Amino acid sequence: MPRLAIQGEDQAVRALVRAAYAHYVPRLGREPFPMTDDYAARIASSQAWVEEQDGALVAALVLEDTDDGLLIDNIAVAEQMRGTGIGRRLMQFAEDEARRRGHRRVWLYTNEKMTENIALYTRLGYAETHRGEGQGFRRVFMEKPLP
Repeated sequence: MPRLAIQGEDQAVRALVRAAYAHYVPRLGREPFPMTDDYAARIASSQAWVEEQDGALVAALVLEDTDDGLLIDNIAVAEQMRGTGIGRRLMQFAEDEARRRGHRRVWLYTNEKMTENIALYTRLGYAETHRGEGQGFRRVFMEKPLP
């Protein structure tokens, strides 16, 4: 079960995210936005969640309340944990958290070159709403209405 990240964990969260996204750098030609995010600020605003195993951070999730619903701003899973279902559990946690907060929709965006992410989100019930550009990246925006 994820927990809110606490003050002082920003460097560990940043390291986890940087490692999780490193394999995208050659494909994108530069670091994706999550690699450069301010995790101290995310933690201070109670937006960063982490998952631990044996005392080590193995996943991170950034959730942001917006007027349009709960934004899954970032989800990162340590390489050694890929394929274990932790990412899916974090996505389910985000949906449950959105309901708890009174949102009727969860939304996210991903780089259009991260095709495996688009496929995963589609399998989890997210639908593409549009494409656009942000911070110099071509993005695919997706949503999942919540009953």
